[in-house]
Amino acid sequence: MAKDTSKKKYIHRLKNKYRLSIYNDQTFEEVLVMRLSRLNVIAIVGGTAILLVALVTVLIAFTPIREFIPGYPDGTTRRHIVENALKTDSLERELQQWKIYLGNLHTILRGDSPDNLESIPDTSIRYSEISFSRSMEDSLLRMQIETEELYNLSVMDTKNDRGNLTRLHFFPPVKGVITNSFNARLGHLGVDVVAPPNEVIVAIADGTVTLSSWTLETGYVIQIQHENNLLSVYKHNSKLLKQSGAQVKAGEAIAIIGNSGELTTGPHLHFELWHNGAPINPEQYIVF
Repeated sequence: MAKDTSKKKYIHRLKNKYRLSIYNDQTFEEVLVMRLSRLNVIAIVGGTAILLVALVTVLIAFTPIREFIPGYPDGTTRRHIVENALKTDSLERELQQWKIYLGNLHTILRGDSPDNLESIPDTSIRYSEISFSRSMEDSLLRMQIETEELYNLSVMDTKNDRGNLTRLHFFPPVKGVITNSFNARLGHLGVDVVAPPNEVIVAIADGTVTLSSWTLETGYVIQIQHENNLLSVYKHNSKLLKQSGAQVKAGEAIAIIGNSGELTTGPHLHFELWHNGAPINPEQYIVF
């Protein structure tokens, strides 16, 4: 009972009003009068403290003032942290590729077949969204060409004019969509053609397979030597169907489209066409 009485008296004292008067020292004129209680003073002081803490927190969190806090990284330091993280990730990826490469070398030295080395696809390019639909004009053109070449698989007429490439006809190595065209200035010496998975790649003309191998950068590569000093190269395959020295006919299957090698961003065929030792634009001679 005594405790309740004491508590009521304490609350009553908090609510008691006090007058604060400010007088002019010369004229004794009352300048300011304030009626306050202890509870009002506690509320004002507490609210002011909370407001100051919130204001300081906002200034530190959303303004450059936070960079003056000891131990907090500035903009340059954060940029270096991000760059170092990216370099570390690239080094780990490169180390993993080299481990697989060395493992394949040991496998080849033992006389076994190496594993298929495929790079991780680039998620920035969504190959599933690429449409393979054909226009009416494209379908009519393909029908006309296929009708003309129906009974003539040997599409290279070497008897008429061996020096004029415009008189030669080639099979498209694969039917798909060109995502990266020929650009010698940028060092892209061929065209990149995206096609459905497990699409068969065919020889553009009669010739001899001079290279059927695997490289670290371009994966499974097959190269065919044709007449008229023509050379066709097919890179990033998932499987090779011909070996070096094999004789192939125009339109004959030589590989399966894939995503092998380091210099690839997804399943596609990188096709190059060389004439007299110089790269030429395949789109000028082949209808993909």
